[in-house]
Amino acid sequence: MTVSRRTFVAGSVSAFLATGLTPTSAAGAPLPAEPAYRIPVSPDDTAEDLVRKASQVRPTPRQIAWQALERTAFLHFGVNTFTGLEWGTGDEDPDVFQPAGLDTDQWARALRDGGFKLAILTVKHHDGFVLYPSRYSGHTVASSSWRDGQGDVLRSFADSMRRYGIKVGVYISPADENQYLDGVYANGSARSTRTIPTPVEGDDRTPAQTYTLDATDYGAHMLNQLYEVLTEYGPVDEVWFDGAQGRIPPDKVESYDWDSWYTLVRALAPDAAIAVTGPDLRWVGNESGLAREDEWSVVPVKENQYGRTDWALSYDTADQGSRAALVRAQPTTDYLQWWPAECDVSIRDGWFYHADQQPKSVDQLTDIYFGSVGRNSVLLLNIPPDTDGLLPAADVTRLREFRERIDRELPEDLARGARTTVAPGLVTVDLGTAREVDRFRLAEDIAHGQQVESFVVEALRDGAWTEVARAGTVGASRILLLPVPVRARRWRVRVTGSRTAVRIAEFGMYRSRR
Repeated sequence: MTVSRRTFVAGSVSAFLATGLTPTSAAGAPLPAEPAYRIPVSPDDTAEDLVRKASQVRPTPRQIAWQALERTAFLHFGVNTFTGLEWGTGDEDPDVFQPAGLDTDQWARALRDGGFKLAILTVKHHDGFVLYPSRYSGHTVASSSWRDGQGDVLRSFADSMRRYGIKVGVYISPADENQYLDGVYANGSARSTRTIPTPVEGDDRTPAQTYTLDATDYGAHMLNQLYEVLTEYGPVDEVWFDGAQGRIPPDKVESYDWDSWYTLVRALAPDAAIAVTGPDLRWVGNESGLAREDEWSVVPVKENQYGRTDWALSYDTADQGSRAALVRAQPTTDYLQWWPAECDVSIRDGWFYHADQQPKSVDQLTDIYFGSVGRNSVLLLNIPPDTDGLLPAADVTRLREFRERIDRELPEDLARGARTTVAPGLVTVDLGTAREVDRFRLAEDIAHGQQVESFVVEALRDGAWTEVARAGTVGASRILLLPVPVRARRWRVRVTGSRTAVRIAEFGMYRSRR
């Protein structure tokens, strides 16, 4: 395959680096021609088949939009804020919830000033206390004397976030110890056909459409709450589930109705990414905010427990998507899937507010940024509101300092507007004059998959190309830091290993101003 050499000037480097691979099986038969976000794996697939299938996996538009967010926020808030617990018991007196100074506009301003694009509220944590007046639970803000039982944290949160240009996410815990105490959660009920929303006494709703879905008693309870949240509070961009079971006897495990939950979310919020026990994005596997050195968005998955998307390898496996990992996971793999990583971590030691804790330093947060956003992942940073209903002043200051630090680490892209030459497996940039560089930012055009397996960055010095950095994967975002600046006029990124044709969307160069 012949690829013509092109030279152009662009605001950002965008190129197609052709390798000319044709997707066929070992027997010569063509593999699926249409890209998909998941491709089935067969026990008969060879190692070459697995790599070729992985090269054909493509993200959905909602996944592409989510990966572009970079920095997202978590807001753990509820009865635990007032009891000092990290994991509630479900029998708390709702009247303990008294955020007298609640100001969600203050939350939104702080997040905007910190560079965050989406925020997720703990609408319901494992204790079952609900931050809006749900028709399906007595354990909600409506049962508190706060604001005479008329308060609605979710309403205030959603309105404030949108007012300040921040996307809205909701976390609704699958575990619910209050509903366990009420005999609904983990009661051993069988799945049966349920109509959602399920009418209740005094219900004045006239839904335009109802949904018939299979669920247990508790699964139907969750479906009804999802329906409320996704139809009464405006557009939602992320629905966050975990797999927690709650502190219940081991013989009382609830089998979650994942298939029905996913179906309802897709119907009511088709643009929402379902995380991290969901088909759109996965938990990175730790709560330190750090991705793997080489983080693949295409990973082997299996389905279990009514359609739950799960790891074919263990969630904490160091290698989730290399060629070796694909082969190792094959016996338990149902699909190769676009399932990018979300890196969650709290700005404080706990997830809920505790007065004796302080926020992480700017240096710590910066290391987390480069270890998450810089490794093909999205950062999910938790900032817990305090008992007044405000983000603590120290945390607000730290968020602003964090954004300012990242702005200094990655200031003006020196490659913007530079003369760029593209050839197969190679992008060369001429800065016009010698410049010092100590940061590189690369990205693939992930609409065409994740293909780069290894690459080097080189500078032309004393008439010879000299390697200054090397790494493995790229994906949606890869940031490389040099220990000391290197001065050169001409630079290039050279792909040394790939699965198929590579499309580089960004090759940025920076001189940090720390």
